[in-house]
Amino acid sequence: MKYTFTVQGMTCGHCERAVVHVVREVDADAIVQIDLPTGQVVVESDKSRDAVAAAITEEGYTVAA
Repeated sequence: MKYTFTVQGMTCGHCERAVVHVVREVDADAIVQIDLPTGQVVVESDKSRDAVAAAITEEGYTVAA
């Protein structure tokens, strides 16, 4: 499945790497694309949207509804 999230709080390359890392902890095979200026995170994963969003939230970022 392909999911698009709007993630608030990402401001730099470190933030980008942190989000990629936590998504890949949920699904090691996930494909993650991030656009920092817009806060858009596109994830291709077999895991549920809720599981991916929860991982990003637990890392300290806000996933907009």
